[in-house]
Amino acid sequence: MSGLLVTDVTVGDRPGRAALVEAGRISWLGAAADAPPADRVLDGAGALLTPAFVDAHVHATATGLALTGLDLHPAASLREAVALLAAQTAAAPTGTVLGTGWDETDWPEGRGLTRADLDAVVGDRPAYLARVDVHSATVSTALLDRVPGVTALAGYSPDGRLRLDAHSAARNAAYGSVPADQRRTAQRATLAAATALGIGTVHEMAGPEVSSAVDLAELLALTSGVPGPRVVGYWGELSERGGLDVVRELGLAGAGGDLFCDGALGSHTAALSQPYADRPETSGSLRFELGSLVEHVRACTVAGLQAGFHCIGDAAVDQVLAAVATVAEELGRDAVRACRHRLEHVEMVGEAAIDRMRRFGMVASVQPAFDATWGGPSRMYAERLGAERAAGTNPLADLVDADVAVALGSDAPVTPLDPWGGVHAAVDHTTRSSGMRPFDAFDAATHGGWVAARAAHPQGPLAVGAPADLALWATAATLSGVLAGRERPACRQLLVAGEPLLP
Repeated sequence: MSGLLVTDVTVGDRPGRAALVEAGRISWLGAAADAPPADRVLDGAGALLTPAFVDAHVHATATGLALTGLDLHPAASLREAVALLAAQTAAAPTGTVLGTGWDETDWPEGRGLTRADLDAVVGDRPAYLARVDVHSATVSTALLDRVPGVTALAGYSPDGRLRLDAHSAARNAAYGSVPADQRRTAQRATLAAATALGIGTVHEMAGPEVSSAVDLAELLALTSGVPGPRVVGYWGELSERGGLDVVRELGLAGAGGDLFCDGALGSHTAALSQPYADRPETSGSLRFELGSLVEHVRACTVAGLQAGFHCIGDAAVDQVLAAVATVAEELGRDAVRACRHRLEHVEMVGEAAIDRMRRFGMVASVQPAFDATWGGPSRMYAERLGAERAAGTNPLADLVDADVAVALGSDAPVTPLDPWGGVHAAVDHTTRSSGMRPFDAFDAATHGGWVAARAAHPQGPLAVGAPADLALWATAATLSGVLAGRERPACRQLLVAGEPLLP
């Protein structure tokens, strides 16, 4: 006898099944009545067994800091946001105040936080409160004083609401002040939350503008050789700035992720081909010259590494695809396809761009919760873009139908870790024709993450020989029933490499 037998479970729509796990992989699948003997038995009692979820876009430390500290997502008004800030300041009376998640779009006051609001609460303490999209933030005077030359940087505003380079500088100063023990506590909180939600793998999207190489190295060390969710690491920095050196040094999956080619729609920094509807004086901005992106894609392709890019607006998507096309002409399309370069978010992507993604073998790493949160005829997308353009955002069905590889993620802490919620949001898109078919959405939230990281098992995640990353769900429904009923069952047990993680 050997291994762990998970028995009396429903697999897909078939009850009475079992799986044998040996040496971290699935070694047998079949009817429970025919199961081989095993050292250990996990009785599923008829529950649903699926592949573990993969969240393909996470910021672990920032997510953990939100889970353990100041989370402003619940604030429905400026007044409530200030009250939450005051409560956090009183609960933790020393150190830098860090918060994330405020969204002024529907606040009755008609404005967001300013540094005067922060200063009135925090006094002389540094404070950094990121807007929900994490592409702008409001900071206190004390934090501004810690950033030399911030007033001369692009995106600086005297009222403390920062974007672009000023925001990046302030963010680095704020998060750079977090001590190592607090970072570890935050990372553990994220991994514990992922475990409880049946997430077996997270793709950590690190980079110099969102974290640090030290932070990423600490996260990888924290999870190395220890039972828990897998962490697939990415570093978003151009090759000409040394990004590939970090990838090689830390043994990462790719040189990309949050390599910011533009910003976000909510902060008016996503790069558009036409001006914003509610701020026609701007179309956002591209962060890099085309030549720098070409060099990055070229260097990654020559090295056989996966490149990745944060691109939300259609102008940013088109710029990245132009860079990939240039390299495909130089090195051949097969060389580019072999790297499976990634595009993160791709909220505004048209038919021609989708066709190029397909031809170049690229991955669309998308966040359906964005549409659930900001989509529809009267919410943020429509306000920023107008109803017609807003209806075309996040065309998930078009990506799938074009045979573009799709992986689902949360971009936590931008939206919470919530894999079942992401699957259901992908199906129930606010633009009906853009919604994914239920099984396509579930596949993109599980197998899609393995495909995105170039680590998929040839026969899929529930096949003999595949890594035993499995979730057991507290429901008597089949997978079809869960998807049709929009259930969000609790995770009874999570196995990663065959190791049970929940009590």
